[in-house]
Amino acid sequence: MKILGINGSPKGEKSQTRRLVLGVLEGARKAGADVTFVDCCDLEIKYCRACGTCYVKGECIHDDDMPALFEKMQDADGIVLGSPVYINSVTAQLKTVLDRLSDAIHCQAFTGKYGCAVSTAGGSMADEVADYMNQSLLGIGATTVGKVGVVLGADPNAIVPAEKQAKELGRKLADAIKTGWKDPVQAKIQAERRGYFGHLVNMNKDTWKHEYDRYKTMGWL
Repeated sequence: MKILGINGSPKGEKSQTRRLVLGVLEGARKAGADVTFVDCCDLEIKYCRACGTCYVKGECIHDDDMPALFEKMQDADGIVLGSPVYINSVTAQLKTVLDRLSDAIHCQAFTGKYGCAVSTAGGSMADEVADYMNQSLLGIGATTVGKVGVVLGADPNAIVPAEKQAKELGRKLADAIKTGWKDPVQAKIQAERRGYFGHLVNMNKDTWKHEYDRYKTMGWL
């Protein structure tokens, strides 16, 4: 059982978001998972140009660190996303990573995987940004198990109980992977997405050969 934590904060070891991501990983480790931590702000991830090459070939035109990160994500059974709130959303660094997952959305590449999200904020929107990250994970096919969002501006010590919640979330993530937990609400969304993108892929099968082959192999067409 492998779980990957991706931190989107640029503050390095001073990051409170990093503390929560590591908390999730610690909880998962104690539940038996092999855990890996990645700070995406240390990576070179170029912007998506919406060229559509990935739909055709399953490859990107950019030569950067994204393929290696994506390989780690695919190798994991669970993914933890973490970001502080930057103007009501995730950091630019993490958003760039998410934007590069367009082909993964079409292919529902993380079907069968699990995920969760953590977020910190100075004033507001921590829960909403954690929800956004979970929605992003659901968008690529994963099943999400929960979130931790904490506002620290008025009470920096709130990180202490939040870290405890993060460790419990990590245990919950590991348990979901072990048991193959299913959520009927998310399963319905996932089925609808496979149907929608399957229709698009079939319409463009002469061009999007990589994606068409994926859907045929998975038995989704």
